[in-house]
Parts: sequence; structure tokens; C-alpha cells
Amino acid sequence: MSTRPATQLAGYGIRFARPAESGAVAALLARAFADDPVMAWMIPAADRERGLARYFRLAQRQQRPRTGAVRVAATGEGRLLAAALWSGPGRWKPSAVAELAALPRYASVFGLRGMPRAGEVQDAMHEAHPQTPHWYLPSVGTDRGLQGTGVGSALLGQQLADCDRLGQPAYLESSNVTNLPFYEKLGFRITTEIRLPEGGPTLWPMWRDPDPRPDRLWG
Repeated sequence: MSTRPATQLAGYGIRFARPAESGAVAALLARAFADDPVMAWMIPAADRERGLARYFRLAQRQQRPRTGAVRVAATGEGRLLAAALWSGPGRWKPSAVAELAALPRYASVFGLRGMPRAGEVQDAMHEAHPQTPHWYLPSVGTDRGLQGTGVGSALLGQQLADCDRLGQPAYLESSNVTNLPFYEKLGFRITTEIRLPEGGPTLWPMWRDPDPRPDRLWG
């Protein structure tokens, strides 16, 4: 992973999140995912944003590698504009011990109704997950009112530029059909569809091969 200094872009920079910002990162991602179809399928509307904030706190703890796993776009004054969670090659799946230890916390997030659905989502994503070593992007979100400003592209661009330089692929699952063109512009392509049971929403696994001409996107 690159350790170069934050890139300054139109008044904000791209950097690794600080430990003290975990709550702010969780709150930002909760706002970004409040209307997400898959999250709406798992968490009732009345508790969604609060439940999502707890979920994204847990997700940050589960990230591998822990150091540098969370990147943010932030102003010089410390306002967070967007956040992305990354896992390095071979580190996308927590150990069975870590997953078991986290179960009570996840149960408090999803509740009796949502926990079986959360299990369905996890099982389906694990089954579809590629075995080829890659960088995995489980979650990325831009704060409300900032979508379409280029902040999200800039945030992901730093890691994707590293992937291009090192010849490493990247992978994600999009849970919102409206986001597919955004990822496709960054070089991702849809590989299949994950249709959740009981009339649930669809996820789109997307794979990105490293671009041998990184200047095409990032120069």
C-alpha cells in the first residue's frame, strides 16, 4: 500500500483515517448508505442510520490490514467528505474466530428480523468472492450532497493507482444499480449478479484488472 503524503485536490486531501475518526467515518458511511437497497432489506427504516453507524464501526474493526485500511477525503479543517474501506490481497475475510466473536455485536445491529437476512447476504457474497489475490473494497461512501463532485473518484483513485503500478486487481460488490456507471468509469466490470432470496435486492460483483497505462486515468 502506498504511504505517500495526502494528495491535495481542490481544498481537500486523500489520506488514511486516524484512529480517533472511527466514529465520524461510521456516521458518514451511515448517511451514505441510508437509502441503500441491501441495507434497507436488512435494517428497518426507523433504526437504519443508527444501526448503520454501529455496523460501520464494526466493519472498521474487522478490516485487514488494520493499519491504513480506511482512507478518507478530508478538508484541512478535518471535515470528512468521503470514506473507503480496503482490504489487501488475501486479507478480505476475517478469521472464523473473529467472525464468531463479532456475532453478538452484529446481532445488536440487525436484530431478529435482519440477522437471518444479513447471514444470507454474507453467505452469498462469500460464495461469489474470487479466489485470485486482489484488493477488496467492501464499502465506500460520499457524504450527502457531495455525490457527483468527484470526491469519490479521487478517493478511490489513490488506491487504484497503486493497483495499476503494482499490477494488482481490485474487487467490489455494488449494492445499488445507479452506482454501476461510476465504477465502470474507474475500470470495473460486472462479473455476475447476486440475487438475494425472498424477493430481495440484487448485488453486482465487479472486478478491475490493473491498467498497464495508469496515466490514462490518473495522470
